[in-house]
Amino acid sequence: MSSPNEAGNDAEIITASLHDPEQFAAVFDRHAPHIQRYLARRLGGQIADDLVAETFLIAFGKRGRYDPFYPNARPWLYGIATHLVGQHRREEVREYRLRAALGPPVDQACHAEQVAAQVTAQAMNELLAAALAALSQGDRDVLVLIAWESLSYEEVAAALGIPVGTVRSRLNRARKKVRATLGHSEHALAEEVSNHG
Repeated sequence: MSSPNEAGNDAEIITASLHDPEQFAAVFDRHAPHIQRYLARRLGGQIADDLVAETFLIAFGKRGRYDPFYPNARPWLYGIATHLVGQHRREEVREYRLRAALGPPVDQACHAEQVAAQVTAQAMNELLAAALAALSQGDRDVLVLIAWESLSYEEVAAALGIPVGTVRSRLNRARKKVRATLGHSEHALAEEVSNHG
């Protein structure tokens, strides 16, 4: 069997898989690591494994409706994965809050440096988690696909099934809200760090 990179573009593979379902494995091999990383960042590692499998099961089931005009299936797969994230929205917000509460892992630096680094990182994690949790689901989906997955506006639009203009407006709104949350808390963070320095 040829490697995923030699098998042709995704549209060709998906079309071939309609007659030979085993061909779809090349799409999985190509894109599963990216979808896994995205889901793990959105929802945490435990649920990501289940949702990667569910993403590809859904994609396999819908492969007959895939538009062969798009040679790269990754935006389509991100769209399916993002839809699944939406179904787990409460868990997502809870995960952001849990990550903020846990703070960064403890390293072996000297005690004073360790405390200062922990306080700074924990405060930043809490601020960022609060900023992400406060966003609407649509704004959060656009922001993380662009910031974490480096998708273009067009790819995000394809993934979420929305116009590019909507991607731009949601991203603009999300950035403003995150900046406002982080900027508003910057002074408090500086005070907290100096108190533990």
